[in-house]
Amino acid sequence: MNFSLYIAKRYLFSKSSNNAINIITKIASIGIIVGSLALFIVLSVFSGLKSFSTKFLNATDPNIRISAAVGKSFEFTDSIQNQMLSTKGIVAFSKVIEERAFFKHGKKEQIAYIKGVDRNYTNVVRIDTLIYSGKWLNFDKPTALVGNGIANKLSIGILNYGDPLTILVPKPGKGYLTNPTKAFQKSNVQAVGVFSISEELDHKFVFTPLSVCQNLLNYTPNQISAIDIKTDSNASDVCLKELKEKLGANYKIESREELNSVFYKILNTEKLVAYLIFTLVLIIAVFNVIGSIIMMILDKKSNLVTLYNLGATIKEVRKIFIYQGFLLTFGGLIIGTTLGTVLIFIQNKYKLFMITSSIAYPIEFKFTNLMLVAITITLLGYFAAIIASSRISKELLE
Repeated sequence: MNFSLYIAKRYLFSKSSNNAINIITKIASIGIIVGSLALFIVLSVFSGLKSFSTKFLNATDPNIRISAAVGKSFEFTDSIQNQMLSTKGIVAFSKVIEERAFFKHGKKEQIAYIKGVDRNYTNVVRIDTLIYSGKWLNFDKPTALVGNGIANKLSIGILNYGDPLTILVPKPGKGYLTNPTKAFQKSNVQAVGVFSISEELDHKFVFTPLSVCQNLLNYTPNQISAIDIKTDSNASDVCLKELKEKLGANYKIESREELNSVFYKILNTEKLVAYLIFTLVLIIAVFNVIGSIIMMILDKKSNLVTLYNLGATIKEVRKIFIYQGFLLTFGGLIIGTTLGTVLIFIQNKYKLFMITSSIAYPIEFKFTNLMLVAITITLLGYFAAIIASSRISKELLE
């Protein structure tokens, strides 16, 4: 066994005659354990939040969306359709129109977005799985699927045929209006279902058949706002690149991550800030490790002088305390991450902490988080040991 490592293990696991050193060593160990546990749990919580939010994004956003690079709409031509069909990896695609509109029900009013979709939409985005009341659209009639927030605000009832939902959009044109009542294109639709995703989306969208939107906006039968595409699980990046090459600069082609770039940037930034804050806490805890090693050096000075006189070099003596600092932080790392792993599996199984009465607080075990914590703790422990062992000099041992 390595001489320095053997001595370091003896010093670490044997009690010192000075009780203050034992207390400082215990405090340093507890600080590393708590710090590594806290850092691992925080990173796991952010991973859980990301996975939790991604589930909703998967149910509301396509793998790829094609829209006009300039303007709000474009013509869906046979050429575009053939390019969709010839691109390997595309499972399904749907024509979509999205526009801001004015909604009226009885005496109540609300501004939101109308989203016209075709019959193939649920093969691309499974919004129909998020319907909690009523059913999906009837494409043979002017029907609507309403967000829960909009339904509550407008007091919309399902299948209430005597009280339709009125949708109004401004008519295109220039100049001054002489009759405000003729400024809007109007359509009445029947609410057949209510969906619930999140507070933001529940107040944002009303889904209707594509033809309803085209009539409201005076679009031609082939005029749309976007094409939503579903791809094979591993073909999204390949399809994205191929579509950009085929369609050129006249179209904006975005992946799901690009469509929600702000969300991912915020989440990643918050995770980075949390990591830096808890790393700072760990750095403070590491000062206890430095203090513990320095106290041990002073306590074992006579032993170190003996080792030096027996032929041990200063480098070998320093290594004793480098190994000791490494073992101290590594032991705290193992205990902290083990406790964190146990807590993660307990939370996922027994749901001890809840966001709502039906949704458990998301937390996810990821090997990358474990490695990040391990690298952080190991490096901090190593540098702490280097700093503390640097006090050992020839003058100290003579």
